[in-house]
Amino acid sequence: MTERDAFGQHPGREGERRIDDIVSRMTVPELVGQMVGMPPSADVDEVIEAVREHHIGSVHFGGTPHNTPAAKAAFANEVQEAAVEASRFDVPLFLRAMAEHGHAAVAGSTVFPQQLALGATRNPDLAERTAAAAATEMRATGVHSTSSPIGDVARDQRWGRITETFSESPRLCGDLTAAMVEGYQTGADPVFAVTKHFPAYSEMTRGEDQAPNEISEYTLRRVHVPPYAAGIDAGTAGVMPCYNAIDGEPVHGSRRFLDDLLRDDLGFEGFVLADYRAPDDLHGGHNTSGSLEESLWQLVRAGVDVLPAGGPAYATRLVDLVREGELSEERIAESARRVLRLKVSLGLFEDPTVDESAAESTLGSHRELAREAARQSMTLLTNDGLLPLDAPDSVFVGGPNADDIDHQHGGWGHTGEPRPLGDTVLDGMREVAPDGTEITHEQGTTINDALNVEAAASAAANADVAVLTLGEPAYVHEFRQATEGSGPDSFPRRSQLRLPDAQRELAEAVHATGTPTVGVLVTGRVLSTPWLADNLDALLMAYQPGSAGGAVADTLFGDCDPAGRLPVSVPRSTGHLPTRFNHLSYPTIENEAHEDAYDPLFPYGHGLSYTDFEYRDLALSEAEIGPDGSVEVRVTVENVGERAGVAVPEVFVNDVRSSRVTPVRELAGHGRLELAPGESGTVTVEIGREELGVIGNDGRREVEPGAFEIMVQDLSETLTVSRRRPY
Repeated sequence: MTERDAFGQHPGREGERRIDDIVSRMTVPELVGQMVGMPPSADVDEVIEAVREHHIGSVHFGGTPHNTPAAKAAFANEVQEAAVEASRFDVPLFLRAMAEHGHAAVAGSTVFPQQLALGATRNPDLAERTAAAAATEMRATGVHSTSSPIGDVARDQRWGRITETFSESPRLCGDLTAAMVEGYQTGADPVFAVTKHFPAYSEMTRGEDQAPNEISEYTLRRVHVPPYAAGIDAGTAGVMPCYNAIDGEPVHGSRRFLDDLLRDDLGFEGFVLADYRAPDDLHGGHNTSGSLEESLWQLVRAGVDVLPAGGPAYATRLVDLVREGELSEERIAESARRVLRLKVSLGLFEDPTVDESAAESTLGSHRELAREAARQSMTLLTNDGLLPLDAPDSVFVGGPNADDIDHQHGGWGHTGEPRPLGDTVLDGMREVAPDGTEITHEQGTTINDALNVEAAASAAANADVAVLTLGEPAYVHEFRQATEGSGPDSFPRRSQLRLPDAQRELAEAVHATGTPTVGVLVTGRVLSTPWLADNLDALLMAYQPGSAGGAVADTLFGDCDPAGRLPVSVPRSTGHLPTRFNHLSYPTIENEAHEDAYDPLFPYGHGLSYTDFEYRDLALSEAEIGPDGSVEVRVTVENVGERAGVAVPEVFVNDVRSSRVTPVRELAGHGRLELAPGESGTVTVEIGREELGVIGNDGRREVEPGAFEIMVQDLSETLTVSRRRPY
């Protein structure tokens, strides 16, 4: 059993009796309808017809003539009224959305930084608040569930979806996954979280999206499962499987993963939502099925409860599979029951409609929180003393990402008309700059091509400071929707982690003017930029900050401390992959030259401040514990500089000797301290079985007697685990 019941799974005795009554009287087509959704392209008429003719139970948001909050709310109300009228049991619809960093697909919404940026904040409370705010904006348009958070552990910096992950640390991923689940599901306007992509989307071969995962059971259990366990313990209502095949089994069609691992081992009781194209992939990519009918049979038999976008075609085929005896009515009823629990729990049977007039004012109402989140994520990689800027007379701002709100938003956001809300980096520079500071702008390049490099360099030469905002465009999956082509020389690409030639040319031309220069990276992935690190006066990682490009200006002008710390290691090149701080220990040949196993351009946890911190007094509450014991780790941090700043203590563990090979260090806990000059603070982290245990192929952790090194910064203490004493 989980530590907490998943939100919506136990709606009380009266609710369960209501569900039992409905399910007992539903026909096979009515039961099947609860499992099938309509795609986002479906308009009102298509949804209403599907509801009336096939009892369709959910909609992936839906298509409207105008992508505005009011239009979306009106759509929700119209289809809900039709669904209730068409149903013998007054069953409403369940509306879902892709809302990973705010309700970003709708114009006028608040767009929060992508998950990788939230990982840089090391702030679960902030992640929870952003999720709660996103839930409020979703509910205003009639949406009841989001395909978020993403529990995937970042394992390959080439991957196009690494921006959607929190970190390369399983512990940090788990902490933030749980926090977002709590935010979505326990806020003032709850929605159902769907934690994805279970259980190991992110360790595909070649860094290629959806490619097979060739990982051991040990790696699966040690690295990839813990964040999902954390999401389940937090009560996630839904789980979405990954597209990949693991050990030769496509997860969407695997009882081993969706029944044995997810439900039996992890105790998940909620609903399993198929990813969008999953049924077609079984016969159209994995080739473990010969037809759509067989694929649907495999998915449902494995444990999938909701097929998000198949519409009447899927409903018809599923009904046939039941009537032909290929799927039992009991299995279909099981999934229908899980969906009905969601609808009962949110009170949709009482009133599934929303206030259309409130939608416009609700969306976009959390922009201050978005700016706070972006500010906390800003990660200062290098600084030769140029930052914070001290009231320069003039600042030149250039680069392809200086004035592009779409690139800031990243994937899964609205980029058409009406234009999305938000301020760009350039907007922020003009807003935040001190009175009398002139801001000039010349783009210089697109993402891939030179436009006016000479003009940009000339403008930079006439300024006191240059700010170059470089990086990547918005994209989803394997760099789909990137702004410029997909040819062999286009960027971004999996094989390319360095900036394209045009952007490097711009940086070199501006640097050659002698004007002190700050590089700002607006990017989904961490990029290998050794030339920028070595030659520019400062380099700031801004991730994809969402609506609040002004957070970059807040940081550059010193209105806030750069509080972010890298959640993912930055490799020196693609040839240095894999680059992970928590790699497994291994032997090397004595007296022979051997490159360091971990030699990143910037390590995990790196991030400079505008002040200085002193770490001291690392202490353990107990020097020795038993295998079932726990210990409190305490460390004190003092701000010994002249400015307020944010310290991010992280506690790492190394199992000195173990029965299986363990990481050279693994994150065991973290804290966050906002300290004024001269102020001290103490962080306490409790560690026990989950942090000290060696994991087996069955997923169980056993703490083995021996020595453990506990590390914070350059401090370390030794913890001894004794053998069990005989009774």
